[in-house]
Amino acid sequence: MRINFKAMESYGADNLMSQASVADGAELIQMLFDGLVNSIAEAQGHIERGAILEKGKSITRACRIVLGLQQVLDFQKGGELAQNLNDLYGYFTRRLIYANARNDIGALNEVLGLTSEIRKAWLEVPAQIQSNASMRLQ
Repeated sequence: MRINFKAMESYGADNLMSQASVADGAELIQMLFDGLVNSIAEAQGHIERGAILEKGKSITRACRIVLGLQQVLDFQKGGELAQNLNDLYGYFTRRLIYANARNDIGALNEVLGLTSEIRKAWLEVPAQIQSNASMRLQ
């Protein structure tokens, strides 16, 4: 899964030592994605219940998480993949703002689906780091 290793590079891992530290970084990114999924799911529930203030808080939290993911991208090391992720995160933010303004559960579902796909890929990163580290030590 070279794409997962490229994903790590997008966030700044380029050698064995930094890859070891990225294992913890990968877990942090997984936690951010978990928080993003939870915030979106909460916003959906708030829209369904008509809890507009709480919906706004959940979407604001989701936007902050997306911004945090954008801010840690390393464009020098991640190249095109980092730029693609940056563009995707920008799209997430626009859709979240739209969902907030229109109480649009469909927009939230769209972001949730895309987020879930990326989150699944990040679940594989720690094993990929270990595999790459083992191959370099041999």
